[in-house]
Amino acid sequence: QSVVDRVAAYFVPFVIIVALLTFGIWYAATGDPVAGLIRMVAVLVIACPCAMGLATPTSITVGMGKGAEYGILFRNSTALEQAHDLDTVVLDKTGTITRGEPTVTDVVLSESAVLDDAPLLRLAASAERGSEHPLGDAIVRAAEKQGLALAMPDSFEGIAGFGIAATVDGSDILLGNRRLMLQKAVELNGLEPRAQQLQAEANTAMWLAIDGQAAALIGVADTIKDGSRAAVECLHEMGLNVVMMTGDNQATAEAIANTAGVDRVFAEVLPGEKAAYVQQLQEEGRVVAMVGDGINDAPALAQADVGMAIGTGTDVAVETADVILMRGDLRSVPQAIQLSKATMRNIYQNLGWAFGYNVALIPIAAGILAPFEWAPDFLRQLHPILAAGAMAFSSFSVVMNALRLRRVELD
Repeated sequence: QSVVDRVAAYFVPFVIIVALLTFGIWYAATGDPVAGLIRMVAVLVIACPCAMGLATPTSITVGMGKGAEYGILFRNSTALEQAHDLDTVVLDKTGTITRGEPTVTDVVLSESAVLDDAPLLRLAASAERGSEHPLGDAIVRAAEKQGLALAMPDSFEGIAGFGIAATVDGSDILLGNRRLMLQKAVELNGLEPRAQQLQAEANTAMWLAIDGQAAALIGVADTIKDGSRAAVECLHEMGLNVVMMTGDNQATAEAIANTAGVDRVFAEVLPGEKAAYVQQLQEEGRVVAMVGDGINDAPALAQADVGMAIGTGTDVAVETADVILMRGDLRSVPQAIQLSKATMRNIYQNLGWAFGYNVALIPIAAGILAPFEWAPDFLRQLHPILAAGAMAFSSFSVVMNALRLRRVELD
């Protein structure tokens, strides 16, 4: 639209000059001011840039309406335009590729554990009562399902990207990833091989340490959403690279990535690093869309060329994104890109018609065919009334072409 506006800024004075020259030439050639005036008015009427002005906004309006039918809400026309240039789509894992409803699958005791799995699960769940992380919520739900009576933690600290630290029943509890254990110099007590096995099975291994000793591993799995793999396949068919970003360890991330079929994995990403990874892809010359749903995804959504938020996600993510996918289904991502491409094609068709119409008919209105006897009389001297009809038809055709977008079917 900005290009059209700039063209119109030159086009209008150009047409006025052409109209004045037309009057001058015909008046000089015939000595009849009426002949020159008729042709001058015809030029002015037929060159009215209505079709050029309508070409973009009509297509954008229809395209955004079509997206709304599929639960795809574009916040602005810029997002609808930029989406057709994308070559890379970054997908957050939890809540985007996966359901975001993880469940506890295993409780593995260390060789030195003095408690059984139920008391250990109770301690872990009690510590996680102050957390809002989906993995912590899964542990709490697992404990409640077993009917375990949870205690209120005496203290609680969330350590972004690592886990939590809490005090429960007088014991110092650490619950998180392996990096947290190493950071706090916790004795791992022979649990590393079992952790690797859990991760290879696409489970997240949550390390539980009590008073500086690793007591257990809690395996938590988050199943892939229906349609996630189909969405990734569709993006591949469109020629896009698909990247998964997650805070999970490399082994778990690769297991999920293989299931989903993504091309590249960024694993063990801290919440504050997501935007930097998106920027890294942009510095590689890629046009990037980021798809996420969580608070931690908001900076990356803002950094991306097009940010897409799952509508079932957090308010912060939804407010930050350029595109909102109301259905919470990843298949909406390729649909949004397909709609962008269809809308841009429609805009180019409208602009091509609008410019072609003016290029062809301004010379005719100026009387270029007047010397040729083979030309029909109404073209040799185009009456302003016919010029007005042609101008109206040009605008009508642009609107009708834009309305064809309503019949576009998105896969």
